[in-house]
Amino acid sequence: MQRPLSAGDTVESQCTRCKALLNHTIIAMVAGEVVRVKCNTCGSEHNHRPTKAAKSPAPKAAASTRSAAPRTSRAKVAGPSDEEIWEELIRPLDPDHAVPYRMDGKFKTNTLIAHPSFGTGVIAATNPGKIEVVFKCGKKLLRCA
Repeated sequence: MQRPLSAGDTVESQCTRCKALLNHTIIAMVAGEVVRVKCNTCGSEHNHRPTKAAKSPAPKAAASTRSAAPRTSRAKVAGPSDEEIWEELIRPLDPDHAVPYRMDGKFKTNTLIAHPSFGTGVIAATNPGKIEVVFKCGKKLLRCA
């Protein structure tokens, strides 16, 4: 049988400075519960953080209705890559007539655009204040007037 804890006794607590479960000296107790401790390693005082009980593994759920087919990444999904789409869109257009991109510019679909970071692209769609451009590296949504 253990004797009840009192101030001055040693107890294990999670140290806030050391970030580890270490021995601490009890400084204050309220209604028989340890409230404040002092770390025996670094000397910091903080509220008592008792050791946590180990969690038991959660019971497994019943078999779900989803099939157990293996997962596939997006790269394996059939379809043209961004670079192939870009090549198809740019083929009939003349790269010498590419319009320099400006955020305050106005653009139309199926026109070439020259972006300082992404290179040459084709405008796929226009929305109020935005254009969707297909570059060799992929689709980008850019701001426009």
